[in-house]
Amino acid sequence: MSFKTPKFITFDCYGTLTNFEMGPAARKQYANLVPADKMDGFVESFRGFRLDEVLGAWKPYSEVVHNSIERTCKVWNVKFDAADARAIYESVPTWGPHPDVPAGLAKIAHEIPLVILSNADNSQIQSNVDKLGAPFHKVFTAEMANSYKPRRQGFEYMLDQLGCGPEDIMHCSSSFRYDLMTAYDMGIKNKAWINRGHEPACPFYEYREIKDAGGLAGLVGL
Repeated sequence: MSFKTPKFITFDCYGTLTNFEMGPAARKQYANLVPADKMDGFVESFRGFRLDEVLGAWKPYSEVVHNSIERTCKVWNVKFDAADARAIYESVPTWGPHPDVPAGLAKIAHEIPLVILSNADNSQIQSNVDKLGAPFHKVFTAEMANSYKPRRQGFEYMLDQLGCGPEDIMHCSSSFRYDLMTAYDMGIKNKAWINRGHEPACPFYEYREIKDAGGLAGLVGL
């Protein structure tokens, strides 16, 4: 079943298009500080603190990472060094796309304008976007919106900048907590969940599920 062709297809970037390697970066940085049998728990705590850090007022993403890993170290009784946090943050621009993304985007990029709304700093995002292999009409960051997802302000900013309403877009993400729950609350009817395996299905939020970016063309009838 396909959606009505939207004016824009909007995307989360990290995790959905770009392979989100924050966990692997933390594992690498803390390999000599965290015992192997505790590493999964350490990384899971880091994930949870990152979400908590973006729910308040905007701050640079370097601070989000710094605060999250510092709080994680406190919980796990691991020595914190700001240089470790900085190394994890500075790895972000090196991350590339999921293997299915360039070909999947190529099927739609010249038919419908593509847009990114990302929890990123302005200084990070372009390096990751350049690796996606497709032209993007607009790229919006949390820094531009002065707010991180899952707060609504970023979505509101994006729609204002595009000059359209919730009915005019299809929003695509691999995350319910950061994107699709908020999109649902905002009345965005056309939603695609790219199932990357890092969150369970949540049918209440009324989306179409696809296994990878190759399924996007079928959703919009291309």
